Amino acid sequence: MNTVNPVCWFDINVANLERAKKFYETVFAIKLTDLPIEWGQQSTFPFENNGANATGALVEKENYVANENNTVVYFASNDCTTEEIKIESAGGKLLKSKTPIGEFGFISIFLDTEGNTIGLHSRK
Repeated sequence: MNTVNPVCWFDINVANLERAKKFYETVFAIKLTDLPIEWGQQSTFPFENNGANATGALVEKENYVANENNTVVYFASNDCTTEEIKIESAGGKLLKSKTPIGEFGFISIFLDTEGNTIGLHSRK
């Protein structure tokens, strides 16, 4: 059995790329990078080429309809509360505050500005 984490990319579909970028840059204190326009309206999360981290992009979709039944992407955190305190002021909505998941640590669940359900995961 392969024990390597297969996660390598994710797309978070959004209606308004600039609004979504501002939200994620504010909550995670990061800078997203716009991709070439010929690939569509997209901005990537920070990543290191050939690094062990997974990355992905915010992808603006025409006629996008927000819903809460999206695939949940979990972002690594040192402590979920660090990002939790920024979510609502950045325009999101906290759905589940820091909750223990046994030996695996803690999770938090929130909605971003585009209606996507997103998770946070921390060990402490």
